[in-house]
Amino acid sequence: MTDEATPAPEQAPTPTGPGTPAEAPPPTPEAVAGPLEALLLMATEPISTAELAQALDVPKPVVWDALDQLRTFYDETGRGFELREVGTGWRYYTRPEHHDVIAAWVLEGQQARLSQAALETLAVVAYLQPISRSRVGAIRGVNVDGVMRTLVTRGFVEEGERDAETGAMLFRTTTHFLERMGLNDLHDLPPLAPHLPEASLLEAELAGLAAQPDASAILDADREGHARGDHTDEEAQA
Repeated sequence: MTDEATPAPEQAPTPTGPGTPAEAPPPTPEAVAGPLEALLLMATEPISTAELAQALDVPKPVVWDALDQLRTFYDETGRGFELREVGTGWRYYTRPEHHDVIAAWVLEGQQARLSQAALETLAVVAYLQPISRSRVGAIRGVNVDGVMRTLVTRGFVEEGERDAETGAMLFRTTTHFLERMGLNDLHDLPPLAPHLPEASLLEAELAGLAAQPDASAILDADREGHARGDHTDEEAQA
């Protein structure tokens, strides 16, 4: 045996040269500005910096810098919209100086008839309120985000309280809806029984809804009030 220490093995040198894959450069605010705009355009509620960073898989400081640059760019170029930080999230808003133009356009549009999709969605809200946007979509079987925004803009539907369990925003009809329908109260809505399908068809439809996520909550809370939109457009047009 010898008292001399065994020398540590030498580490292989890190390969370098033209064939060595280079590390990807860190993302820059300019590189994520476009994806951020796309996400914010689709947002129905303010999105937090953390959510945006997670969606783009980039560090939060990079997202923050990109949002700040976009906000400054919109302000300096006089765009008709602005990027605001509201609470803990970000969202696009129209500028106050254009509100008169928007109000005139909205009021003029209120004279137009509602689409079939809007009538069906309005019927679901009227009979099952208060109800969340996701539950309306589950009942109709389609995405109703755009239609719900139209109904809110036209004054037929408004936001109420939030669901105690899920935190989802609940929607309800307005006094304007009652006035246009010629009703004094929601209890004056026509009964649904004459417009419901045969019992066997209804059971098959309810069984299909029960297989969907969150459908059990709909059936437990609203079984007697459930109705399909395509059977309620007559009431909505009254």
